[in-house]
Amino acid sequence: MGQLSALSVLSVMTVLAILPLHAQAPALSVPVSVDTLPNGLVLIVHEDHTIPVVAVNTWYHVGSGDEKPGRTGFAHLFEHLMFMGSEHAEYPAFDRLLEAAGGDNNASTGEDRTNYFESGPANALPLMLWLDADRMGWLLPTMTAEKVDLQRDVVKNERRESYDNEPYGHAEETIRAMRYPAGHPYSWPVIGSMTDLSAASLEDVKQFFRHFYAPNNASLVVAGDVQTAEVRRLVRQYFGDIPRGPDTPRSTAAPTTVARDTAAVLEDKVELPRLYYTWASAPQLSDDDLALDLLASILTGDKNGRLTQALVFGSAIASDVNADEQGMRLSGDFSIEATASPGHALAELQPVIEQQLRAVATTPPTDRELEQAKNTIEASFLRRMERVDSKADMLNRYYSTVGQADYFGRLLARYRAVTAADIQRVAREYLARPRVTLSIVPAGHRDWAAKSLEAQP
Repeated sequence: MGQLSALSVLSVMTVLAILPLHAQAPALSVPVSVDTLPNGLVLIVHEDHTIPVVAVNTWYHVGSGDEKPGRTGFAHLFEHLMFMGSEHAEYPAFDRLLEAAGGDNNASTGEDRTNYFESGPANALPLMLWLDADRMGWLLPTMTAEKVDLQRDVVKNERRESYDNEPYGHAEETIRAMRYPAGHPYSWPVIGSMTDLSAASLEDVKQFFRHFYAPNNASLVVAGDVQTAEVRRLVRQYFGDIPRGPDTPRSTAAPTTVARDTAAVLEDKVELPRLYYTWASAPQLSDDDLALDLLASILTGDKNGRLTQALVFGSAIASDVNADEQGMRLSGDFSIEATASPGHALAELQPVIEQQLRAVATTPPTDRELEQAKNTIEASFLRRMERVDSKADMLNRYYSTVGQADYFGRLLARYRAVTAADIQRVAREYLARPRVTLSIVPAGHRDWAAKSLEAQP
């Protein structure tokens, strides 16, 4: 057979570009066993014998959204304190022992959870579980004012680096205060305020631990080259004597929207102005959360996304643009962020954005657009599943959100079931709501800020 012509190659590439990844995909399943210890600790085990590694992932069901006004930043502060040593593994034994065994560890804090995770060779599992159990059950006896002060200063420096001295760093904090009413669990940033961090006493910190860091407020995932029965034995051996803590109700708040279009302008040490739009959206893993996720991908998920083409590659009036749906436990935020190109003001970007938002609300996306968005999300989803540590975190997320750890196949099926009409509906419903508009401009250039929405065509 002769070589394919250039036209034939192009035709094949076009077909591949729109071919659904799931056209002949088998049902996706991540088998797990779920067990609950007498003290309330939920244990989720997933065996994956592909390579001899293991991941341990612990979710404490507390985040910045469970804090109280005047006591913000505690969840993130504890992320740091949990590495400062416990009764049988004094600082810095946690890191030294784990690194000597070939493992590593880290942690993160969000609005709705704080998670701690280790990964390494499968034979390091007993060490990982022992270390995690010791800090769950025997941290308080070693907690001192000196440790709290040390990590308080670390967090303050982190805040200075990530918020106060970072270009555009005050965007999130400003948007949250505009998006949510005062006192709402999501109205402050995860890192908390300097004032609240300074006011935290040793007893405040200990009380936070007693309230939230109990086995009955945690779920533990062990995934990798393990045997379920042995994992259960080890977990009972190390965690079984930790007493149950008080039943801790989660924070609650009624769904909130922005009462009216609200705008603010911040001057910062930046060279290019940046525009932020934020709308109230849907809670995590709800049907509308998934549809809005696909809408964000249609707008900016690939180089041929509607906003990307219109702002970056078409008119070149923006250097970048990104749309994002962030579904959380109590609410959600849909956002668009765009940075103007040199020589352009934010008011030039606004009509282009508005035109694209009107278009997606009045005309459903094409089959090609919708398929590409689904393929993009599915490919990203499957890439995360390639690593046992990220798979462990997904298991914990699904269990904590919907009560089902092996939710992988169900979630992909729900994404695949979203229709073009669903995309059009959520665009019409959510993006027609009042929004928060934030302009961050170079110092002395407030005239580069976005214009009021009433002035838009």
